[in-house]
Amino acid sequence: MRIGGATVNQIPLDWENNLQNIIAAITEAKRQKIRVLCLPELCLTGYGCEDLFLAAWVSQVSWVKLQTIVPHTEDITVSIGLPVLIDNVTYNGACVISNKKILGVTLKQNLARDGVHYEPRWFEEWPVGKVISLGHDYQNTLAGDLIYEVEGITIGFEICEDAWRKTNRPGYRLKERSVELILNPSASHFSMGKSELREHEVVIEGSGKFNCVYVYVNLLGNEAGRMIYDGDIIIGQNGKLIVINKRLSFKKFNVISCDIDFKDPQQSKCAAITDNKEKNEELAQAESLALYDYLRKSKAKGFTLSLSGGADSSMCAVLVAEMVKRVPKEIGWKNFCESLGLIESEIREDWKTAVGKILTCAYQGTKNSSDQTLHAAKSLAGSIGAEFHEWKIDDEVNSYSSKIEKALQRKLEWETDDIAMQNIQARTRSPIIWMLANIKRAVLLTTSNRSEGDVGYATMDGDTSGSLAPIAGLSKVFILQWLRWAEKNLDQPGLNAVNNLQPTAELRPLERNQTDEDDLMPYTILAEIEKHAIQNRKSPIQVFEDMKTTVEPARLKGYIRKFFRLWSANQWKRERLAPSFHLDDINVDPRSWCRFPILSSSFKEELELLDNL
Repeated sequence: MRIGGATVNQIPLDWENNLQNIIAAITEAKRQKIRVLCLPELCLTGYGCEDLFLAAWVSQVSWVKLQTIVPHTEDITVSIGLPVLIDNVTYNGACVISNKKILGVTLKQNLARDGVHYEPRWFEEWPVGKVISLGHDYQNTLAGDLIYEVEGITIGFEICEDAWRKTNRPGYRLKERSVELILNPSASHFSMGKSELREHEVVIEGSGKFNCVYVYVNLLGNEAGRMIYDGDIIIGQNGKLIVINKRLSFKKFNVISCDIDFKDPQQSKCAAITDNKEKNEELAQAESLALYDYLRKSKAKGFTLSLSGGADSSMCAVLVAEMVKRVPKEIGWKNFCESLGLIESEIREDWKTAVGKILTCAYQGTKNSSDQTLHAAKSLAGSIGAEFHEWKIDDEVNSYSSKIEKALQRKLEWETDDIAMQNIQARTRSPIIWMLANIKRAVLLTTSNRSEGDVGYATMDGDTSGSLAPIAGLSKVFILQWLRWAEKNLDQPGLNAVNNLQPTAELRPLERNQTDEDDLMPYTILAEIEKHAIQNRKSPIQVFEDMKTTVEPARLKGYIRKFFRLWSANQWKRERLAPSFHLDDINVDPRSWCRFPILSSSFKEELELLDNL
């Protein structure tokens, strides 16, 4: 039997877009002569509807829209993900349609409740073994813990989180019911390295344990703003990988198939593996997809960026350039220009010209800015073709400062007013770059990173000012190594000057030789403390015990104290982060990974215990 998976790039409640993608994928599957096709979880509505799933009409309209798909399923069996309302409670379902007939709806048994996931807020878990009739409104369709028989093959489901459970995984019960084909429609968020886990722990191990063919299909694209879905399609049989697709596609849908011999697995045809899972390349492709989708779905006219010449803003600029380089290679210049409202004849199939139409950068210097950072910013913008401007903001800074000095009846001094004098420079940059973004009708990119988010080393309404934060989910350690990698591997020579600078905010007078690590701590140590304290949720003493052999104990205690103190004091800043992409195993955005109280004890007792060690 030829079986397949189809990934689709959806938009929450965009019925027309979502139905078009689903029907186009089914049409392509029929062209490939696929007999059983799996589409992703909640692909009809989009996974990211959030609290709209609590609205009864969303499930009701979903069922109505599903009927428009049914006529397209002649001579094929298809699973479609959608919400299902039963007795005023919403469930997460996969509807099986075979040859224009609805066979039933399998309902998800385990809900994702950690990290970026809030499924129990919207859905209920379906009890094991229970099957009901949905009643008249749903054409008396059976729903629940179902298995199906299609062309002599028994089919069952694990829906996303179902497959990650160690003790309550449905696959064990499906094996007892002699299921030969398990379909897993998923909406599993992207993070670097996660695809390999799916490949091995879900598909290869699952197909081996359950003595079956296993089809895993993930959503595709930046669906709703924060989460990226990589469009993974993975098929395995009896512990062997049969086929995987190339992830992070810019197309609206992808379909992949393989021929499976259910009686003699040795005769199943394996396909060559072409997907690149190297971490730096994976990040570049994921960011390109996220930026492209964000731009076309928001209907903005481009991106605007305050380009300082430092690592963070430079990475944002390069990521936009990479998006422009990559997308037309896959979908063609015509489709690229149409999707972003560009005039193809003006672009002339030149990626630098396209960057110039999409990305506007400005270097906003002060008397504390160096010639080196201006050179780095200007060189980088020129190398990628971005529109570039430069201006000084000293007059505006002096205007604000003189007004405060008059009100306070004293001069501002670095010895007494250090933070305020730094922050006013960062904040003064915000109104004018916002003005440029408004004029361009562009998305203003903020440049703060995850390490800064940990300790609040970012100015509210300054470098955090904007509508999208592409790198807020990445540590400074990763960013610095990625930029060195990108210079060589992505042919980005404009990064050379950036990569030869030491990270600095350039907010104090130049003679003070300000650096980020002097203000904070070495970034490698900050990242290590973050891993133990935030990702692994350990106390200050536990962090110390884990790290005491790598850093001199007295210095380490000081770093740990500083981290926990700054972490606690700056939750209010993290609450105000611009929407950011989830890219790694950890994220400090409270709306997409880590929640923490704005007011707390600031680990007072725990840090006292650390001091007494």
